[in-house]
Amino acid sequence: MRPPRRPIHVVTTWVRRQPPKVKAFLAVVAGMSALVLLRFIVHDHDNLFVAAEAVHSIGISVLIYKLMKEKTCAGLSLKTQELTAMFLAVRLYCSFVMEYDIHTILDLATLATTLWVIYMIRFNLKSSYMEDKDNFALYYVAAPCAVLALLIHPSTAHNLLNRILWAFCVYLEAVSVLPQLRVMQNTKIVEPFTAHYVFALGVARFLSCAHWVLQVLDTRGHLLVALGYGLWPSMVLISEIVQTFILADFCYYYVKSVFGGQLVLRLPSGVV
Repeated sequence: MRPPRRPIHVVTTWVRRQPPKVKAFLAVVAGMSALVLLRFIVHDHDNLFVAAEAVHSIGISVLIYKLMKEKTCAGLSLKTQELTAMFLAVRLYCSFVMEYDIHTILDLATLATTLWVIYMIRFNLKSSYMEDKDNFALYYVAAPCAVLALLIHPSTAHNLLNRILWAFCVYLEAVSVLPQLRVMQNTKIVEPFTAHYVFALGVARFLSCAHWVLQVLDTRGHLLVALGYGLWPSMVLISEIVQTFILADFCYYYVKSVFGGQLVLRLPSGVV
């Protein structure tokens, strides 16, 4: 007699068999349900942004633990870490000159740990770095973000250069994880610590996106007006949504793997 299947297996099998349009619909429904839940649970939605920064820091801490315990950086993308350091450095500068607050301190701590991870990959653990798998060209990410920042940026009273830099870090953050996803696409097998790190990024992106969406809903769209005029307010919201959906597929397989009791995450073709 076959043992009864776990409910999570039944659900994931059913979802896997659905056509792409149904999967997209289910993802939207799940996202909206989570937003509604957060709206009732979290009264001060600014806490969501702080939580997103905290979860990102936890993800970096997982990387540090991996590098120190296993003495290997296999499966990690140096380019994603460099892009992360880049947008954090730019955002940190903008925070100092435009809006110094608690986020500045969190960004400073995250930048320091990210730079340490970069140092470990480049020097101490260079022999285990999978350079041939980390083959996503950085200019495919940085150049479009720079051009977009020149064209669409805040219309506040701050210095023009600072406004362009702020837009650049917003756009770059949205796509900074792409090199890491390329590495996982090339290897197909993701070891636990790397999977935990990427999942933490996905959770952080969702919380940040939820922060902006709920703020817009609570202010009935007035927040978008406060951000300025033109396309910039919409681009901020779109950037948050894009970076959430970039990681949504991976997070689905991560949760499925965890509930299935698998320590190593195996990704099917075309996932990332």
